[in-house]
Amino acid sequence: MAATLAPAPVDTSPSATAERVKPKGRARIVLPALLGVALLGGLIRFLFTHGRESTDDAQVEGRIGNVAPRVAGQVMKVLVKDNQPVKAGDVLVELDRSDLDAKLQVAQADVLSAEAQLSNAQAQLALTEANAGATLRQAQAGVTQASSGISSSKAALEQARADVASVEARFRLTDTELARVKRLAAEGALSPAELDTRQAAYDQAKAALDQAKARLASTEAGITSSSGGLEAAQGKLVAAQTGPVQVQAAQAALKLAEARLQQSRASLHLAELAVSYTQVRAPINGVVSRRTVEVGQMVGPERPLMAIVPQDDVWVVANFKEDQVGGMRPGQPVDVKVDAFGSQHFRAHVDSLAGASGARFALLPPDNASGNFVKVVQRIPVLVRFDGDLKELPLKPGMSAVVTVDTREP
Repeated sequence: MAATLAPAPVDTSPSATAERVKPKGRARIVLPALLGVALLGGLIRFLFTHGRESTDDAQVEGRIGNVAPRVAGQVMKVLVKDNQPVKAGDVLVELDRSDLDAKLQVAQADVLSAEAQLSNAQAQLALTEANAGATLRQAQAGVTQASSGISSSKAALEQARADVASVEARFRLTDTELARVKRLAAEGALSPAELDTRQAAYDQAKAALDQAKARLASTEAGITSSSGGLEAAQGKLVAAQTGPVQVQAAQAALKLAEARLQQSRASLHLAELAVSYTQVRAPINGVVSRRTVEVGQMVGPERPLMAIVPQDDVWVVANFKEDQVGGMRPGQPVDVKVDAFGSQHFRAHVDSLAGASGARFALLPPDNASGNFVKVVQRIPVLVRFDGDLKELPLKPGMSAVVTVDTREP
């Protein structure tokens, strides 16, 4: 059988008993000390963090300007490199301008043509205004002259009729005397010489009558001709009275020429702008980033060539939990610590709070009215502006930061 081990003897001396009591005494001392340190640390933490809200869900933001050409064309030169600092107005890219130069020459020729048409319209207006008054006066004088001619012809007609009547009376007298002389001569009472004298007087009276009738007929024809001249003069007067309408037409032609000149000048200005757009310039100061353009590439306004990131206009967007922003107000002081400059603290202030949580601007905003509801703490973007100049420590958009807002100040 195996041997049975005897239990070890227990030391009951006073010294051994004291040694066993010491650990229990240390425990009674250390535990309260640890509890006091914890309370002190909690108090200190409370004192330092009370009225301060902090988050590490923050990053530096800045405006990024995309650079795109305003006209389509082929790239001839690329004058910048990646990460190169540029100033507003610097030429970044040059495009081929051959086609646009030709269009510019066409626009210049159109302007010259429009200016010539305007000069012609101005001359036509001046000529029409001058001729309208002169033609009207000439037509009025023609009507007056024709009317006077008709009046004179009528007087001559009356005179011719009176002459015909007088000559007819004389002719009838000579005819009666001739008949009487012929009877007497047949009876032998008068000599042949007397008959010849009466016959000559008769022939003379008849010729005078024919002449008077011919003059009357001529006068009547003259009156008819004068009437036609009066109608012609009146027609010219009517035509001359359209002078104001002709002037209005010339004025309308002048306005049309002026409008065409303005249109051609506008086209010329557009052509000049298109030529100037072949030099793609930097819109702002900054650093060239994300350059995708190369020589020989076909580009257009729909595609950016590069981006310009300004270095002097940055801020921080901190996404605080919704239970942290209750006491935040614009103007409250902020301490910003950027990860890239760990030992550097930046003074800033609250600029504004977003109008809604970030989830509201998501492509698919959450709809808690459908399905099972799971409460998720939302985050509110807070815009923080830096105080002072940051040129010595250039901040880049996208850098991570830790933001602490002192909400104790109103």
